[in-house]
Amino acid sequence: MSITSGQIRAAKAMIRWSGEDLARAAGVSLSSIRRIEAASGIPKAQNMRTVLAIRAALEAAGVDFIGSPDDRPGVRLKSAVLPATAVQSLAND
Repeated sequence: MSITSGQIRAAKAMIRWSGEDLARAAGVSLSSIRRIEAASGIPKAQNMRTVLAIRAALEAAGVDFIGSPDDRPGVRLKSAVLPATAVQSLAND
């Protein structure tokens, strides 16, 4: 399933990740993250491998992509999953 650049931006914000955090988790460059986030709609086909890596990293962090690019695309947290920053914060307490 395709995801939009807006969903990527929203997911990143939801779990309070920086571009650097996402790049590290996805194993891609920060410039790739910025380029895909700056696009409108569905990222271009030549970026699909990068988009799949980004999606996998965000899903592993607890993000659920909902809807479709053409029908109410969105993001939410998976049930009973804390954002990675919250887990890290709890571990430091």
